[in-house]
Amino acid sequence: MLLGRRGEDVACGFLEGTGHRILRRNYRSGHLEIDIISTDGNGVHFVEVKSRVAPVAVAPEENVTTLKQKKIANAALRYLHGSKDPGVTPGMEVHFDIVAVTFEGGEERVEWFPDAFIPMYV
Repeated sequence: MLLGRRGEDVACGFLEGTGHRILRRNYRSGHLEIDIISTDGNGVHFVEVKSRVAPVAVAPEENVTTLKQKKIANAALRYLHGSKDPGVTPGMEVHFDIVAVTFEGGEERVEWFPDAFIPMYV
C-alpha cells in the first residue's frame, strides 16, 4: 500500500510537470477505481499507475490486463456521467494512460504510456 501511494505521488508530480491538472486521486465508484484523473490541453486522462521495486521480472505496464482495462473504462464512464469537476466538459477527448514507476536504490524511473489502450465497450 505504501509503495502504491508513493508511486502515485511520483506519477502526479510527473504529470503536473507535463502540464496536467490533477482532478482526482483514487476515484472510486462501487468496486471500480481509477488511480489518477487529470486534464490537459488534449482532454481528460484516466491514469493507471503501476509501481514496482527493481529488479522486476515483468514491466509494470504489462500488468494492466484486458480485465483491468475494462474495469478502468467502466469506472471512467461512471465518472464522466456524474462528473461535477470543473474543466471536464461534454465532448472532451478521453485518454487512457499508464504511468509505470520503478524504484531502485533511492532513485525512481517514470515511464508514461499516453493512450496506452482504447477500451472496447461490449
